Amino acid sequence: MLFLFKKKKNFQEYTSTLQVDMHSHLLPAIDDGAKDFENSISLIKSFVEMGYKKLITTPHIMSDFYKNTPEVILDKLDKLNDIVKNLQINIDISAAAEYYLDEGLVEKLEKKEPLLSFGKEKYLLFETSYMNASPHFDYAVFLMQSQGYRPVLAHPERYVYLFDSLEKPKKWYDKGVLLQININSLNGYYSTSAKYLAEKLIDNKMVNFLGSDCHNERHIQHIKNTYNQSYYQKALKLDLLNYSLA
Repeated sequence: MLFLFKKKKNFQEYTSTLQVDMHSHLLPAIDDGAKDFENSISLIKSFVEMGYKKLITTPHIMSDFYKNTPEVILDKLDKLNDIVKNLQINIDISAAAEYYLDEGLVEKLEKKEPLLSFGKEKYLLFETSYMNASPHFDYAVFLMQSQGYRPVLAHPERYVYLFDSLEKPKKWYDKGVLLQININSLNGYYSTSAKYLAEKLIDNKMVNFLGSDCHNERHIQHIKNTYNQSYYQKALKLDLLNYSLA
């Protein structure tokens, strides 16, 4: 009979104080995120339930796999927003992109092609290989900054080549590269090593953004289980730029 006295989950236990997410994959059938519009809407409703007011979704752009363009992304965003409006879901959804740092991105920067950034400060989200540092890193960051973008490195805690030391991320941070960690890194979802590095970045106050990097419902469930963890609460006390995007 003990189940009769089991405490029910309070909605507040699952509510984020961030309110703005700036890294997700919610546009349907465009990368490895949401599969269709129905899946997109289901994920968006979960964010609303968690207390989010604004989502900046960031589809992959990769030369070899996800050859998305700003036109493709913004067209899909318009269609999704039409559905959100018709369903009267109270949330603001915009789009940028998560650029993979390869020769294709360098070429776009050299040609000064318009890239999808977010926020008034023109934050540009990019990622690298998980296993190896990019030989283009410093040059690409120079091009981003010289064109008025503020580079944001996605989930540095997940890169195996950074596991041994904070030397590289600190060097990049000192040169103006902003760092975004995934909420689910703080619960060990990706690996123990990723969790440890995320905690070290928080300890050293080298975190500018928290992102969901949400691709599916599984990610949502793990995010909910992170809110009461000490390092998530510690991260919220940093000068996160999420707050400036509201």
